[in-house]
Parts: sequence; structure tokens; C-alpha cells
Amino acid sequence: MLTGTPYIPETITVHLGTPDSPAPNVTVDFPTYIKNVASSEIFPTWPESALRANIYAITSFALNRIYTEWYRSRGYDFDITSTTQYDQKFINGREYFQNISYLVDELYNDYVQRQGSVEPLFTAFCNGTTSTCDGLSQWGTVELANRGLTPYEILQYYYGSDINIVKNAPVRSAMPSYPGIVLEFGSAGNDVKSLQIFLNRISRNYPAIPKIPAADGIFDDATEEAVRVFQQVFGLAVNGKVDAATWYRIAYIYTSVKRIAELDSEGVRFEEIAPQFTEDLKIGMQSIEVSMLQYYLAVIGAYYAAVEPVEITGYFGEKTERSVKSFQRVFGLPQTGEVDRATRNDLYRAYKGIAESVPPDYTAVALYPGTVLREGDSSPSVRTIQEYLTLINRTYPNIPAVNNTGYFGPLTRQSVTAFQRQFGIEPSGIVGAVTWDRIAGVYSDLRYGFDKRPYQNPGYTIT
Repeated sequence: MLTGTPYIPETITVHLGTPDSPAPNVTVDFPTYIKNVASSEIFPTWPESALRANIYAITSFALNRIYTEWYRSRGYDFDITSTTQYDQKFINGREYFQNISYLVDELYNDYVQRQGSVEPLFTAFCNGTTSTCDGLSQWGTVELANRGLTPYEILQYYYGSDINIVKNAPVRSAMPSYPGIVLEFGSAGNDVKSLQIFLNRISRNYPAIPKIPAADGIFDDATEEAVRVFQQVFGLAVNGKVDAATWYRIAYIYTSVKRIAELDSEGVRFEEIAPQFTEDLKIGMQSIEVSMLQYYLAVIGAYYAAVEPVEITGYFGEKTERSVKSFQRVFGLPQTGEVDRATRNDLYRAYKGIAESVPPDYTAVALYPGTVLREGDSSPSVRTIQEYLTLINRTYPNIPAVNNTGYFGPLTRQSVTAFQRQFGIEPSGIVGAVTWDRIAGVYSDLRYGFDKRPYQNPGYTIT
């Protein structure tokens, strides 16, 4: 969850023993877990202010474990353990105290947060009698409550004055931070931006890992090199690609160097999780990201009979919503008509599969390769776009011709930027799906006398 704003998970998986013990796991809904721990850790006869303060601490502790993927990032298949040696006390199958149950129903989606940080605070606590710690003393809360302190004042007493209580956090199904697709050279999106931020912070503690100059969400040469060095330093397969093993190792080291799972956490700032790109796309939106979505849907709709094709307009209207729902139905996703992270990743996987399987000479113009092209890249796809731009130059002399070298140098960037200005695209000098599609369309029109794209009557479909 390190890549987004904290939320309350619908369920939590508890390992009934120490992390490496062969004990079973149980999965319970989150409020049930908090009721169980609170009934196991504290006494129902305590003053209500003390009970509330302890429930805030218990909830925040559990959410910190989930937010940092403390166990899952190390290969475990659970979120938290049942033992106070590592976490907090959970007794499977126990009954709950009625007043504690009522309080948890009210408070389970509230948690403690350090001001200026995003993550739930690691609210360390101990009983204050047989064990003491730097965090909250459970028995100490009773004395403070008897002195008239409010739950918030009790928490401030132990965790400092610079804390907030986040109220009514959203409840949603847990989603792992790993995007589910391998991130590699040319990938783009919010997951790439998170990866870049993680690596740049880790490099402060491990200077051998080079800094990534632009954490802009595009997987460039600098990002690939940083990934390679990270993999080398931490004994992973060195290939410059971020699969699940590399992602979770990066997440674990990031959590460790920032001490996010400690009381004295450096904290995760909002700008570190702020999305570079629009996170969810839905009806009524209009943007270049909607155009990119429509391009993917247009191609997928041409090759999958059950996916409704759509025009590339940049506006998310009813036709786009129907197309998204048809895609979600085919790929077994909730048919919401909105493009969330899961839908976006499956769209990319489906599109990439088509792009890699369609022969290069099968269509009049080539499919977008699925990876962003920018200055410094070398590939057959760069050569293709150079060929298209050179032909376009004959009709549009203000768009410079370039040699078909396969290397994306300053002249190619200049030509791409000129094309984008000519055809009303943000002049970034970077070739993503939208720019590729527009260049391919103009090339097709000029060369063949009609604007034909690979998603227009491709000749066969995947059923």
C-alpha cells in the first residue's frame, strides 16, 4: 500500500504464531480483528477515554503493518502475527467485551497519523507493568483518563503533540502495492514514479545506487541503471526489470531506511505518493490519458470479439464506459465502467500481448510498442517513428525529417515536438500511445491515401 493513501482493509490475515512458525493463518474482517485484540489486550472496566485511546493505538499499529506490507514484502502470506513478541495479542475464536465491541464499531476506521506524514503511525505500546517501552503504556492510560485527559490528549502524552486523528478513512479491498506487471525500460505510470522515489530515497543510505534525475513516472535509462545496481547490491537477478521480487525488496528497504514501521519514523510525505498521472478514469473526464485508454480499447476491441471498440476522442463518454465494461467482463473484473489500477494493468497486459504477437508487416502501420520512446532510446520502434516522420516532412516541411538510425537523438525529439505542436498534442518530445497513433494515422493518410490504423479491420479476432 506504500504507493497510495492509507485505507481500511475489508479483511486482515493473521498468522497464529511467530512469523516463521508452522502455525495456520486466519483471515477476519478488520473490525473483528480490532475487537479481538482490544478484548485480549485491555480491560473493559477501564475508563472510556483510556479504552478509546488504546483502540486508536491498536488500529493504527495494525494499519501500519498493512500499509508497509511489513510481512508480505518479505515473502510471508499474512499481514500480522498473533503474538505480542512481534505485534499484538490475537486469540482466535475468543468472545469480545460488549462495551469494547461498541467502541470498535465507532472507531475502527480512525487512526493516528503524524502531522506532515501520510502513513498510519507505528503506535508502539506495552502494558506498562511487566514491560515498558517508548510508546503508550496501557495501564498508564488509565491513570491519565482518571485525571480527566481526553483520548486525544492521552495519545499526545505518549506520541507527542504533533499527531492527528484521521477520521472515517475509506474501507476497500486490499490491493498489493506491486502493480502485477513487470516494470521495465519504457514503462510509464504512477507505479514507475513510486519506484523512482523509493530508489532515490534508498540511495541516500546506499550511495552506490545512482540517483534518478527525473522522477517523472517514465522508466528511462537512469531508472534502469538504478534498478540494476539495487539488484546487484541486494543479491537479486540483475536485469534492470522490476518484477515482484525486486519490487518488494525495494519496498522493504525503503520502509527500513525511512523507519516507517518504527515510532520515530521519518514519515511518508504527500508529495511522495501524489500520482503523476490521473489514478482512476471515469465518465465525464477529458484528457490525453483518456485518449490513451481509448487507443488501447480500440486495438483490443479489434482483436477481441467481445470487447466493444471505441473511437479515440479524448472524452470519456457513454461509449467509452460501455467499452470498458465489456473489457472488464471479458477479463473477469468488476464491471464498474471505471478504469482503476486493476483494469489499467489488465488493459496493458492485453494490449502488450497483441502488440507482441501481431507480425510487423501484418498492418499498414505499426502498433504502438507499449513502451514510451524518448531522447536517448535506441530500438526498431524508434526507427519506425523516424521513417513515419520523414515521410510526413514532405507534406509538412515544418516537421523536420530525420535519418532512420533507430537512435532517438535531439533531432528526433525536435521532429516529434514539431509534430505535436502541429497536431494539437502537448509538445513534450516524448512518444507515448497518443502521439504514436496520431503520427501513424497521418503517415497512413499520406502514404496510402486513407487514414488506416492497426485497430481498423485488422483481419482476425481473438474470441
